[in-house]
Amino acid sequence: MNRAPRRAVAAGMIAAFLVALVVGVLGIDVRATIGGRAAVDEPQYLLTALSLAEDGDLDISDELYDRRWRAFHDRNLPVQTQPKADGSAISPHDPLLPILIAAPMGLWGFEGAKATLCVIAGLAAALTVWVAVRRFGVRPALATAVVSVAFASPPLGIYAQQVYPEMPAALATLVAVAALTGSWTWRARIAFVLAVVALPWLSVKYAPAAVTLALVGLYRLWRSRGRLAVFTLLTVFAGMGVAYLVVHQLIWDGWTVYASGDFFQEPGEFAVVGTDPNYLGRSDRLAALLIDRNWGIAAWQPAYLLVIPAVAALLAARPRGWAGLILPAAAGWFVATFVALTMSGFWSPGRQLVVILPLLLVVIAWWLQTAPPGVLVSGAALGFVGVVAMGALLIDGWDRRITWVFGFDKVDDPLYDGWKVFLPPYQEGAGAEIWVRHGIWMVVIAAVAALACRAARPRGEAVGSGSVAEPSDVEVGSQAR
Repeated sequence: MNRAPRRAVAAGMIAAFLVALVVGVLGIDVRATIGGRAAVDEPQYLLTALSLAEDGDLDISDELYDRRWRAFHDRNLPVQTQPKADGSAISPHDPLLPILIAAPMGLWGFEGAKATLCVIAGLAAALTVWVAVRRFGVRPALATAVVSVAFASPPLGIYAQQVYPEMPAALATLVAVAALTGSWTWRARIAFVLAVVALPWLSVKYAPAAVTLALVGLYRLWRSRGRLAVFTLLTVFAGMGVAYLVVHQLIWDGWTVYASGDFFQEPGEFAVVGTDPNYLGRSDRLAALLIDRNWGIAAWQPAYLLVIPAVAALLAARPRGWAGLILPAAAGWFVATFVALTMSGFWSPGRQLVVILPLLLVVIAWWLQTAPPGVLVSGAALGFVGVVAMGALLIDGWDRRITWVFGFDKVDDPLYDGWKVFLPPYQEGAGAEIWVRHGIWMVVIAAVAALACRAARPRGEAVGSGSVAEPSDVEVGSQAR
C-alpha cells in the first residue's frame, strides 16, 4: 500500500489544480478565430447551454433567430443544424456538456461557461495526481511535477478553457479508472457506472473508451464478485445503452446527434467517420498523433515522447491496475486514428487525445519513478519546451497575432521552430522527405520501446507494488511478477 502522507498528496493535488485553473483562465481572452472568442463548435454548445438556462430545453431556434451568439462571435455562424418540421433546431452535439455549463452560462455568459471548464480542468489535474500516487505508487512530488507541467502545456492547457467536451470527458475517464483500480466497494462501483455512462453523453466518440472501461470493470467484477454481480452490472449498462438510443431517436431522430446535422441530411449520420474512409491511409496517424510537425502532441510538448518507453515498461511489468490505464488509452488512440474524420481541422492540436492524456501522464509518472537521474533531467528539459510553447501561444494570442484555430503554428517560439524541423510533416502531403523521417522515427521508437521493455521486466514487482488495493480484492489484469 502506498504510504505517501496525506498532506503531501493534498498539497500536490492543490498545486496541480491551481496550475490547470490559472493556465485555463489565462487562455480565455485568446480568440478562437479572427471572427470570435468562441468559434466552430463552441457556439453550438454555448447556445444550447443558454437555451437550457433560459428555456429549459435543447431547442436553439430562438437563440439563433435572436443572434445571441453576438456576445462571443462577431460573424455569422456556419450552419450546423437542420431545423425540424415544427421549426425547432436541436444542435448536433451531445447534451451533457451544455448541461454542465448551463447555470454559469445563464448567470455570467460565455466567460462563466469557460471558467467552469477551467475548474473542471483543475479537478482533472488534481485527480490525475491522486491516481498516480494512491493507485500506482508515484511519489507526490514527482506526480505533481509531471501533471503540472502537462496542464501548463498544449494541448491540456489549451483545452482547459475551450468549450468542448474533451476536458469533462478526461475527468470522467479518470473517475472511472480511480474507481476501477481501487477497492471495489459499492460506492466505487456507483462512481464507476456514472463515469462510464457519462462519456457517450458528452460525445458519442467516447463510446469506445466507455465500452472498454465497462469491459475491464466487468472482468474485474467477475474475478472478485461472481456471475450475479457481473449480470447485474451488465444489465445496468445495457439499460443505459438502450436509454441512450431511445432518447436520441426521440430528440435527434437518429441513433446519434449527427442525425440533426445539416451536413448529414444527404449522406446520413454515420458519414461523420467519412463517406469512403481509407483506413489504411489513416494508419499513419498512429505515429502522426504524436510526432506530426504541427498537429502531433509531442511537437508542442516534447515530454510526451516519454510515453513510448513508459507504455513499453508498463506492458512488460504489468503492475496491478495496468489494464485499467492502458486499455481505455488504447481505445482513445484507436478512435483518434481510425474513426475520427481527420486529425487536423478547425481546432487546436491534440483535441482527439485529450480524453486519455491524463491516463498517459500516470503511465509516464509511474515509469519515471524508477528512471535514472539522467532521464529525469532530460524529461524536465523536454517539459520546459512545452511550457514555453504554452506561454508563447498565450502572449501571441493576447496580442491577436494568432488564434487557437488558425495561425497557431506561426507562434513566435524559437524552441518550437527549432524542434519541429526534426518531425515529419504528415499533414502536408506525401513525399520522400516525409517517409524518410517517418522511417527514422519508427526505428527510434521501436528501439526505445524494446530497451524500456527489457529493462522493466526484472523490476516488475518492485514497480507495481505501489498500486493500492485491499489484499482480498482481485485487481484488474495480471499481478506484477
